Amino acid sequence: MTGTRRNLVEALRERGLVHQVTDEALGPLSAREPLTAYIGFDPTAPSLHAGSLYPLMLLAHAAKCGHKPIALLGGGTGLIGDPSGKPSERPLVSEEEARANIARMRRQVESLLLRAGATPDIMDNAYWLKDVKFVEFLRDFGKHFTVND
Repeated sequence: MTGTRRNLVEALRERGLVHQVTDEALGPLSAREPLTAYIGFDPTAPSLHAGSLYPLMLLAHAAKCGHKPIALLGGGTGLIGDPSGKPSERPLVSEEEARANIARMRRQVESLLLRAGATPDIMDNAYWLKDVKFVEFLRDFGKHFTVND
């Protein structure tokens, strides 16, 4: 955390960065205790794009308000595809492409957030997803859901 703790929602509202808040208690909570804010980035392109700037600004403001920013790079989930129901699926990339994209994005995220005065944690979800085995996953977690779910 790099800043003095203050109400993150108010800080973002002062800058015109809030359209709506799901729970108004978040602002006062953020003034009382440190929160963790994270944004995920898809590694299917070789670089961040203009649409990445806004979430990075939010992470920088969170840090300036005394909260913990995490940039989550999707080295694991980026290999899966996009089941969002969108008309076009995000492109599937090879593991080598994803790793190369992650390395470039890590440098970009770090550079932008350090310039903004934030010290981010930058994580790659491949770290904890790469060794998950499908049958073991279903055995451990699938038993909690019916086929209909």
